[in-house]
Amino acid sequence: MATFISLLNWTDQGIRNVKDSPDRYEAFRTAAEKMGVKVKGFYYTMGHYDMVLIAEGSDEAAMTALLKLGSLGNLRTETLRSFSVEEMRKFIGKMA
Repeated sequence: MATFISLLNWTDQGIRNVKDSPDRYEAFRTAAEKMGVKVKGFYYTMGHYDMVLIAEGSDEAAMTALLKLGSLGNLRTETLRSFSVEEMRKFIGKMA
């Protein structure tokens, strides 16, 4: 399973409806799980980003779920493919 970290910011629409945010998150989590994506963590943050999402899934399923999240118009997303220490060890092991 691939791990993705998404850095999220409110759009004008999203911040106007901020009171609905916890319910929107629950709806996203439910839809993502139906697509085979497991939400490992979700946090509201203070600073440059408003929220952080950590999810696992196949590359295709995760990207579909994250595109759906952005398409609703409440958030702008920046998504990073991340690697565990063990995955990194494998990459390093292949270096000449």
